[in-house]
Amino acid sequence: MRVLVLNPGSSTLKAGVIEAGSSDPRRAPLAETTIEWLADADSDGDGEAIVRLALEEVGTAVEAVGYRVVHGGALHESAAPVDGQLIAGVEELDELAPLHNRRAATVMRAGLKSLPMLPHVACFDTAFHATLPESVRRYPLPAEWVERYGLRRFGFHGLSVAWSVRRTAALLGRPPNELDLVVAHLGSGCSVTAVSGGRSVDTSMGFTPLEGLMMGTRAGSVDPGMLLHLSANGVSHADLADGLARRSGLLAVGGTSDVRELQRRADAGDLAATLALEMFARRAAAGIAVAASALDRVDAVVFTGGIGAHASAVRSAIVDRLWVLGIAEALAKDPPDSVLHPGPPAVVTVLAREDAVIADEVAALLQDESPTEAMRS
Repeated sequence: MRVLVLNPGSSTLKAGVIEAGSSDPRRAPLAETTIEWLADADSDGDGEAIVRLALEEVGTAVEAVGYRVVHGGALHESAAPVDGQLIAGVEELDELAPLHNRRAATVMRAGLKSLPMLPHVACFDTAFHATLPESVRRYPLPAEWVERYGLRRFGFHGLSVAWSVRRTAALLGRPPNELDLVVAHLGSGCSVTAVSGGRSVDTSMGFTPLEGLMMGTRAGSVDPGMLLHLSANGVSHADLADGLARRSGLLAVGGTSDVRELQRRADAGDLAATLALEMFARRAAAGIAVAASALDRVDAVVFTGGIGAHASAVRSAIVDRLWVLGIAEALAKDPPDSVLHPGPPAVVTVLAREDAVIADEVAALLQDESPTEAMRS
């Protein structure tokens, strides 16, 4: 089955045609393109225009359409057919994933209009983490808040983690259900997930994609008392939301969220860039150590995402902080999708391929299989 995968990000729409169920372990897209969002990306008119442009550029006949949706909330713990009710539910969660969910809703409406005769399926980053134990899912907050507002840890980057588990198993020559892994997805958004036997057992992101590690423009976990202090001193809700999501992280400390630029500046002696990268590595290493504590053993630490797979100097700085766990990295300049250190624990890099996981989930749903198990297998 050929599936058109539409992945709406905060600044681009990625589109690709994937052969679901292919035996090719790398499974290159049959066609792909990346398009910058138009000026008013959240309007239905511009959504339709960008989807039409994506269809023109991939130019390949498809049998179904799959969408990446970052936040599925409590209602969507597996892939689901796209209809008006699902789109409305995704939009209602926009406050919890403001960089992604509204645009996913816009793209889904445009996709339904552009390709009305095809089946359309939404695939959720949060679904992979439906297996989190209650001790991880629950926040230590007043019970009335938890119940009234549905507060819980959802976890994100699940589609990327699912591919990392599958690819790491192939690289190590072991079945996914026999591996205990720590997967560090490091890109513009960053998270660490502990995976045991193919199932998520702990993860650093929580109710929203703001929790956890330091990221490109997101702060990650900070003292909530500071936010109360800022609010009490006149900082508006809107300014807090914008500052935490768009003006923090590497950008706030180093002046840019581009790790390549930060590395160039750090190598030239720039103190702000050096500090930004040091903070990033320290917090990523701490996240990996916490995730490791959720497992009986660590068979491999897996680095994926744009930074995790490609920024070898940053990855090495993270690994250097993990020697106490017996983690070591060799041949730091090896290409992505390779075993950098045989371990144990092994150190592995994996190119992120959410599109392949989405294609398989779409095919599984349309063929009356379990899309959740398709993600984890």
